This record gives sequence, C-alpha cells and structure tokens, in this order.
Amino acid sequence: MATSADLHERIIGQNLPKRFLANVERNGSVEVLNWKNSAGDWESKTLVEMAEDTARLTAALKDLGVSAGDTVVMMIRNRQEFHALDMAILFCGATPVSIYNSSAPDQIQYLINDCGASVAILEDAGFLARFDAVREKILTIEHTVLIEAEGAADDIIRYSDMLAFEPADLAVEAETATLSDTATIIYTSGTTGPPKGVMLSHSNVAWTLESVGQSMRDQTDIADFAGKRHVSYLPLAHVMERLLGHYYMIDFATRVYCCPETSQMPATVRETKPNVFIGVPRVWEKMYAGVTAAIAADPVKEQQFNDGVAAALPIMEKMTAGTATDEEIATWNFLDEVGFKAIRGMIGLDEVEIGISGAAPIPAEILGWFRAIGVPLSEGYGMSETTAVLSWSAAAKPGYVGRPANGVEMKIAEDGEILARGGNMFEGYLGLPGKTAESIDGEGWVHTGDIGIIDDDGYLKIVDRKKELIITAGGKNISPANLEAALKMIPLIGQACAIGEQKPFVTALVVLDPDAAAAWASEHGLEGDAATLAVMAQNADVIAEVEAGLLVAMSNFNNAEAVKKVKVLGAEWLPDTDLLTPTSKLKRRGILNTFADQIEALYKK
Repeated sequence: MATSADLHERIIGQNLPKRFLANVERNGSVEVLNWKNSAGDWESKTLVEMAEDTARLTAALKDLGVSAGDTVVMMIRNRQEFHALDMAILFCGATPVSIYNSSAPDQIQYLINDCGASVAILEDAGFLARFDAVREKILTIEHTVLIEAEGAADDIIRYSDMLAFEPADLAVEAETATLSDTATIIYTSGTTGPPKGVMLSHSNVAWTLESVGQSMRDQTDIADFAGKRHVSYLPLAHVMERLLGHYYMIDFATRVYCCPETSQMPATVRETKPNVFIGVPRVWEKMYAGVTAAIAADPVKEQQFNDGVAAALPIMEKMTAGTATDEEIATWNFLDEVGFKAIRGMIGLDEVEIGISGAAPIPAEILGWFRAIGVPLSEGYGMSETTAVLSWSAAAKPGYVGRPANGVEMKIAEDGEILARGGNMFEGYLGLPGKTAESIDGEGWVHTGDIGIIDDDGYLKIVDRKKELIITAGGKNISPANLEAALKMIPLIGQACAIGEQKPFVTALVVLDPDAAAAWASEHGLEGDAATLAVMAQNADVIAEVEAGLLVAMSNFNNAEAVKKVKVLGAEWLPDTDLLTPTSKLKRRGILNTFADQIEALYKK
C-alpha cells in the first residue's frame, strides 16, 4: 500500500492542467462528454474536442483579465460546458468555485463576496435573475458570462462568443499554476451555520487521484478507467461529484453522461448503464424501495425473491471474502439467473463495476441487499476537507465504510473522534484561520468531527457526528444515525429523524416512502384521496403497521436508546431545503423548528 510520501513523489512537478494534457495524449479519442440536446438525442465530445474548447475559453478568460490568483464563480447544472470552463479557469492559474444551483440571492451574495470572484459564469436567465437581485451588494464581480444568452443585455458576455476566440497554447498555459495553488473552493453545506470555504490545492486533488485510482485498480478488475461510464447528476458544487464526475474525467478519461436534473437520473441510468455509479444513501434507498414495491404486487413472487435474497446474503459475504465453495457459487449464479439479473437490468445497474454510497450513513441492510443481488455496492467515507476521500473498500462490510485509502493515516482519539492525515487534507478554510486551527492540529491531523471505531480487520465504522449525539435528560449518549438507519428499514418508511436531546426518552419523525406507500395502498384497496401520502399518514392502519415495525426495528437497541414513539408524516423531505442539505443530509435544526408542534405532542401523556 502506498504511503503519503509515495503519492507525493508521483505528483512532483505536476498540476491539474498538466495531468489533463497528459490524459489528452493518452485518451484523446474517448468520448468523455455526453449530453442530450433539445430534441432528446445524445451528443458527445472527445477529450481532444474538450481540450479545443478549453483552449478557446482560456484565451477568452485571459481577455477578461482572469489571471493567477483570481477566483471565478460558476452556477451551472450538470452539463457539458462546465468541464471545459473549469479547466480553462485552471489554465489561467485562477480558482473555479461552483455554487449550488438552488442558492437563493442572499446565499449567492454571501458566497461570491466570501470568495472574492471577479467573474461569474451563469447558465441561464433564471440564474441571472437571482444574481441581479443582489448585484449591487456583490462587490468584486467585473464580468458576467451567460451560457444560454439569447436576449441577454449588452453588458452580458456570451459563452458562444468566448468559443470564437483563437485558442491559447495549452502547453504554455499549463505552466502557470503550481501544486500549491488553490484548485477549487468547496463550500460546506452549512448544516450548523454559514458555509465555510474549503480550499483544495492542485496537490490535494492530484494526490487524491493517485490514491483513489490505485485503490480502485488494486481492489477491482478495472485496469483502465478510460471510457468507463459515469452518470453525473449530483451537484457539481459537492466534492463527491466534483471528484468522480469531473476530476476522474480530466485525469482518467471516464465517459461522463450529463444529467442536469436529478429527476432525470433514474431514466438516464437505465439508458446509459453506468460502470461507476455514486449516490447518497437516499438514492440507493429509493431504488431499493422502488424494487421492493414493484415485486410486492405479486405476493408469491415477492416471497420467492425475498427467500432468494436471504439465501444469497451469506453466500455473497463468502464470495467477497473468497471463501465460497463451488456449490455456493453455483447457487448464487442460479439465483442470479432466475431473479437478480432482471432486477439489476430494471434499474440500470447491470453493468456497474463500482457502486459507492457516501455523504451520509446507509443502512447496512440495504447495502447488503444490493450486494446480494449482484450490485457491487460499497460505502465510502470522506469530507470536503479531505478531498472527498478517507476510506473505501470494494470488499464491503455492511455497517462499515472500508479501510483507509492509500496514503491516508487514521487514528481514533481518546474521545472517539476520527483523526486523519495525508496529502488529501485541505489547505484551510478561506479567510477563517481560527476555524482552520480548530480542524487541523499542529501535527497535521484533521479532526473530522465524527465518532468512530476501527475493527481488527482495519475497517472503519462511523458511530455518528460528534455534535449530533443525543444526550437524553437521563444523561445517556445516543447515536441518532444508528436509530434512523433502523427506522428506515420499516417497509413503509423512507426518511427518519430521531429526537431526544434533553428529553425523557427518544422519539422520531418518520416519513412515508412514496413507492412503498403506493404499493401498500394498492394492496389494501385505497384509491383517490385515501391513497395520497398526506391522508395515509393519518390512516390508523398505516400508523399501526409503522408502530408494529417500530418494535422490530428497535429490538437490537437497549431500553434507554430505543425510539419509544413516532410521528408519521406524509410529505417527503426534499434536498436543498430547510430540512435537508443538497445531498440529503438532515438539517436537524430546521427539522426541529419546522415540526416543533408535532414533536411536542410526542412527549405529552
């Protein structure tokens, strides 16, 4: 296994533009960018064609005065133009900063003023309107670029005009940035206060690419990532999509399928059949719920399928460990042929070679279910501050997030906090030296804020966020994440939030899963308004079934930890709202405020 020093040796004298040009030399003919046009047909660009766009955009940005040390902000959905723009900014020696497309005007104002961007590149008139609403309060912007610029004012720079510039010499421009320069600023999702700008250097990103590239090659049958299909649908402002959906492409020539709307993701996955697929837990949970709801329509087939999964679970564990007998492998192959293969094809994951869940804990039962049916799902762990990566293992162990990545040192502090060190650790928080010092100690250890344990095999288990542990009125420390994972295994439940801080016992808000609820409604003859989530949440039979499931879900917790009562809710919590971050992490403060009355009612006698 490579050490941090080994990986640093590999990247000496490099930066991201130089790595990109080396990739163009190796894989220039690979169609790395794929997107649907207005007619719904796929179009593509090779790596060479993307480099040609990058050269013209570099010249255009330099004409606008963008140079080393500048910052350029981008507000663009998952579309092909993003990738050449991001690279062109790097070739100028400047720093690209992508912000969430759902950002409200006041958030746009805060983020742009915080990073001091001199140029804003926006996708369309809708984004421009939000930008204009606070334009007078944004102090540093000198130029605004619009990609879809039909009818735009004269002072707006058109992306199409930028592509008309004579191309810059990328080999010359690649010498501008150094490894220590800032390659991007990733803003944290702000679950506990204003977002902080996480500064990642060219060295951080290049080191991480060497680390994860080696980890994936060592642990899978993939020798070369060139041409491997990836659906890009998570926000490009998020570090996980930035790494796997952008930096992988510029370094390994993965084939990116751009999916600008999250709602289009399931159809895009079915159509493109990705080889590498990443998702936050809610993505995997919804796929699981969709499959289980679909097969529930035929009780006989449902029982057969569930029996098959139960038989496959221990076999897959042995197959992962390399200890399965020929007879066990033959049994799994039979189950695959008669059931699992069709399910994988139905959801578009029949050609996945690496599946990863990250950004929040996934229930171990769901990870195990996917692996049992032949989807090689694993769980990774990382943060913006660690360039997305800390641990990952293809040989997944449900409930754990893998072993430390190549070059990453990890230890558990006396209070249980996970500490990590390596070349992927961020340079600091923009303009916040005090916060940086709180996060990175004098020996270079990043304090993750997560509580964890490392087992005898070196696998890491996340217990919970250090700041989110519930302390009940009786002084009991409880992990809400573990309770919430168990609650989401109640068949009707898709989302959950455990509550109990300074309370006499633990309760929870639980949200009906749309697919599971629809199947239950059909099975029980509910139609019309009676089958809507809002009405079902008040249905006595639904509540009784959830409460029966609660007893099963809490059977592995002791009395002080177990959730005693739940409130069933019928409106799904959506990403990038007061309730969830853009990657579907719970905003606990927002949930507590929004549902204060319902929570209070849970504690009334």
